Amino acid sequence: MAIKVAFIGAGSVTFTQTLFRDMLTVPELQDTHFALHDISKRNLDMAAHLCRRDVKQNKLPATISTSMDRRQALDGADYVINCTRIGGLEAFKADIDIPLKYGVDQCVGDTLCAGGIMYAQRNIPQILAFCKDMREVAAKDVLFINYANPMAMNTWAALDHGGVNMLGLCHGVHGGHHQIAQVLGAKSMDEVDIICAGINHQTWYIQIIYKGERISSERLLKAFEANNYYCKTEKVRIDVLRRFGYYSTESNGHFSEYVPWYRKRPKQIRQWIDLSSWINGETGGYLRVCTEGRKWFKTDFPKWLAKEQPPITPAIRSHEHGSYIIEALETGRTYRGHFNVRNQGTISNLPDDCVVEVPGYVDRNGISIPKVGDLPLACAATCQASINVQRMAKDAALAGDVTLLKQAMLHDPLVGAVCDPNEIWQMTDEMLVAQAKWLPQYRREIPKARKRLASEKRLGTRSTRGAARLPSKTNK
Repeated sequence: MAIKVAFIGAGSVTFTQTLFRDMLTVPELQDTHFALHDISKRNLDMAAHLCRRDVKQNKLPATISTSMDRRQALDGADYVINCTRIGGLEAFKADIDIPLKYGVDQCVGDTLCAGGIMYAQRNIPQILAFCKDMREVAAKDVLFINYANPMAMNTWAALDHGGVNMLGLCHGVHGGHHQIAQVLGAKSMDEVDIICAGINHQTWYIQIIYKGERISSERLLKAFEANNYYCKTEKVRIDVLRRFGYYSTESNGHFSEYVPWYRKRPKQIRQWIDLSSWINGETGGYLRVCTEGRKWFKTDFPKWLAKEQPPITPAIRSHEHGSYIIEALETGRTYRGHFNVRNQGTISNLPDDCVVEVPGYVDRNGISIPKVGDLPLACAATCQASINVQRMAKDAALAGDVTLLKQAMLHDPLVGAVCDPNEIWQMTDEMLVAQAKWLPQYRREIPKARKRLASEKRLGTRSTRGAARLPSKTNK
């Protein structure tokens, strides 16, 4: 029988179409039924139109259904892929702009720091609602594949309370692997073997083998420092490599907001970033890019319709893990990737119950995770600081606990480096009030936050646009 794959947030058109086309490159998956769901009919219809065009042009047996009723889309699903952004651009803007008033300068704000913590508060209730629907209407052994950030907190909450098989996926390990292969002079990534482990967006290349030789940290550092491009765009990651002896997966801009060292003094932020691309550290860079592209349905969609798509063959398959995992489970072909899973002793010097990003193998027997052992101490310490924040933020989201939420903010490395406790308490209240409509678990607490804000001297009074904020083209 054909399998059923459901997409929640299918209106993320580019991502949906990429994973959809990836799966159709596998002969055994070409009769899959794809059930697309989104809360935006416009976006949903456009995603379905592009997918149906692919099926028709390639004369494939795959079928597609659409529904704004989530349970209908999930009914009988064997696999469910989550690519939602809860709160959209409105909430995302608050994640960046409110902390900036208190001096917290973020590049992305979707994984940790003030923005990532609040993003978890919006996401986790919805993640659990998705899981409830899956338990009730999806296939008994459904696999929930989460691509939505904050990856670790979303996955952790679902593993604790979702009651379904859950796997978190991110392409960060692949990106850093590509960089390492490039600076070492390899012709392809296949020539460079890695072991990478840590937590999502703070995963460390703890072993690198090229041409049968284990690459030392000194050799890797020299290779990055000699690369004219990366020595400008990856200053933070190279500095951490210099001090820790290990390279990390995430981009310069992402990594800079997870630690207390590179974004706490506005006058020094620019020395650590590069403005040639938002991902290299621009203040609110990802928000700017998303804002500029918010009218994609008017600008990009007609171009996608007019552009002739390449035939669906193995040559067009992306490196996203999703299709390879489904292929391995359905056909038995072994796939090796890096997955977000419960630790359970995989990394021996991180808590057993946290979510780690580690190597894994998939075949018809399921997902197997080998033991990694200890992370190097500096890498483990950096991860542990973030895990403490993740734990508090996750539990706050589950209980609607404002005190625990504020304690998560207090312990966040960058927020704590910039703000004093009074500022953190008030900033959190301001973010709660601004995002009230996406925070049902705080409905009794938000009126109290409003009263506190009305009675207190305002502390978030900075009018700065940030140390390195570029104007949005759509706002000109």
